[in-house]
Amino acid sequence: MDFYAILGLSTDASVTDIKRAYRRLARRYHPGINPGDRAAEEMFRRVSEAYETLVDPRRREEYDAVGRAAGAPSGSTVSLEFTEFDFSVAAHGAQAATFAELFSDVLHPAPARGQGAERGADLHAMVTVDFVDAMRGAERQIVVTRQLLCSVCAGTAHVAVSEGRCQECHGTGALRWARGHMVFSKTCAACNGSGRLRVQRCAVCNGHGRTVRSEPLPVSIPPGTLDGTRLRLPERGHAGQNGGKPGDVYVTVQVSPHPFLRREREDLVCVVPLGVHEAVLGARIDVPTLDGPARFWIPPGTQAGQRFRLSGRGICSSQGMPGDLVVEVKLVLPTRVDERSREILREFGERNYEDLRKGLEV
Repeated sequence: MDFYAILGLSTDASVTDIKRAYRRLARRYHPGINPGDRAAEEMFRRVSEAYETLVDPRRREEYDAVGRAAGAPSGSTVSLEFTEFDFSVAAHGAQAATFAELFSDVLHPAPARGQGAERGADLHAMVTVDFVDAMRGAERQIVVTRQLLCSVCAGTAHVAVSEGRCQECHGTGALRWARGHMVFSKTCAACNGSGRLRVQRCAVCNGHGRTVRSEPLPVSIPPGTLDGTRLRLPERGHAGQNGGKPGDVYVTVQVSPHPFLRREREDLVCVVPLGVHEAVLGARIDVPTLDGPARFWIPPGTQAGQRFRLSGRGICSSQGMPGDLVVEVKLVLPTRVDERSREILREFGERNYEDLRKGLEV
């Protein structure tokens, strides 16, 4: 019995629509208005039952999930019987049924469920790793909540039982309902027209064929992973339907920036600050690498922006060849200079005037 069809509503009808449809149909089929009319009395009973179910959010949700028999299954038939149809009876105003309302079950039957294999839905997650772990590779774990096939009914939503009479159609194999003076009938979807039931709804999954479970999944972060990289975990998403494959899990990787290192393809670049005296005289400094600090010699006479390379201290490429660590020099000048420092700098400038002028030549 399709409660939406009885009230002449679509499945997305609001509570206001349900109440309005009930008031209209209740006035039309009320036994006090149709004394002795058994068809009207039966229709009034069905309208009341449909209203009580759909107006209650909890009962409506349960009905939508497992209790609805709206559409005839593939191969079923819907017949229209004109039983005691009296065209002389007229209904007007709110009680009048439109042509679309009267024939909605015949002209617009609910679509049958697809019987083919259907792939499960994909899931999406996000994981954050620091720069060093992303460059060297790491293992992380995420927790996903996904739908699995019910272990009891194997996703069929039903379990076998001793054969008995179908309670939906009372063993007749067909469902009948009235609209005004017209009587409709269609094959019972619960028993496929046999009038007998050999299965019943699975109590474990409540007839959904699915159970929901949260579980941890390991995620391997490949070396050199870029920020925003999307990793695929095949067949770890929601379960498929009718034998379809499960969906996938897609994990987006967020890489936290490093305070000193940045990436250029397979190379790592580190900008190191140097004082004027270190650039002129040379200096031994510590530079950060993926494996910790490394000692590096800055030769005398180093210029601002000059680059040096530490071979093999970068990122391993897909071919297994590591890049380099590039050390880029940035000169840092003092913001406060005392009189003695000024004298030294003046003397330094005078002694190295020619060399300094050469650096200005284009």
